[in-house]
Amino acid sequence: MSSMATTRMSSKGQVVIPEEIRARLGLRSGTQFVVVADRDVVILRTLAPPSLAEFDQLIATARKTARRTGMKKTDVRNAITTVRNRRAARRSEG
Repeated sequence: MSSMATTRMSSKGQVVIPEEIRARLGLRSGTQFVVVADRDVVILRTLAPPSLAEFDQLIATARKTARRTGMKKTDVRNAITTVRNRRAARRSEG
């Protein structure tokens, strides 16, 4: 069952999702969305953490891809260190 309502965007770009729709979808303060735009259509889709089964599948796929491309644990550690060093450098500059 779909619902339709009207709303407006504030000068800060904020859009209020009508109460009826929030209640029906179980949306609460802090709910995160991905925003997709296509021509004159804007779609808000809720983001939810994956279930443990989905997470296990994501990890298995990532590991398989890493093995296939020859990635090693040290490559991951080095990438993490590089990003952390960049962030630390930016913080110390500002």
